[in-house]
Amino acid sequence: MKESRKEAERWWNQAQNDLGYAELGLSGGYYAQACFQCHQVSEKALKAVHYAQFDKRFVAGHSLVSLSRDLDFPESLKNNLPILDQYYIPTRYPNGLPDSAPYEVYTAEQAQHAVEVAREVLEAARRRIGL
Repeated sequence: MKESRKEAERWWNQAQNDLGYAELGLSGGYYAQACFQCHQVSEKALKAVHYAQFDKRFVAGHSLVSLSRDLDFPESLKNNLPILDQYYIPTRYPNGLPDSAPYEVYTAEQAQHAVEVAREVLEAARRRIGL
């Protein structure tokens, strides 16, 4: 098995595991954490595709919009990635939001949507990788 394929599988498997953690956060009322974790799920899934399709040795960056740019994903899915990109920093740090903390701001609806998008990204990545 090519090393890049093996690396793609490692990243996809971790993304799948992280989705379980995001779902626990959603069900437990940890909405900011679930939103951030969904960003991580999507980032890892997109990086898995880069490893598999482009035979990369290293994939840098955290922007889902940038990571998806060269990938053949549905536009409807790509249109949701900027939303998840907004969950990368402000979901984790109190100084990322004016006069509040992440746990006070993020909602069940946002976390539910983030989980749905992360599931879609993970499934699209699975198909592209051929798992």
